[in-house]
Amino acid sequence: QVQLVESGGGLVQPGGSLRLSCAASGSIFVIYSMAWYRQAPGKQRELVASLTSYGRTNYPDSVKGRFTISRDNAVTTLYLQMNSLKPEDTDVYYCNVKGYLSGQDAWGQGTQVTVSS
Repeated sequence: QVQLVESGGGLVQPGGSLRLSCAASGSIFVIYSMAWYRQAPGKQRELVASLTSYGRTNYPDSVKGRFTISRDNAVTTLYLQMNSLKPEDTDVYYCNVKGYLSGQDAWGQGTQVTVSS
């Protein structure tokens, strides 16, 4: 069983920065991809950034150039550097890890990011 714990969320002014962290522990399967998603109440969860095991990243246009996903060498901590934050970035952010086999899909509990003056 993989446990994922996010941290680093909070309140920031527009134009500010935050760095989210996701610590993985437990019986970690062989990882295919790690990603950050976000979700507002009543809306679908959307992909914010993803990183495959061979280093390929993917970002939606809404965050491209502002957000950067990375991980530590031990692949136990995932990061999301968020710069030039906008009010529309306000959401609960979730960490996700997927393995190569069906069912290998773990989620964190989420961390709130609020961008407001």
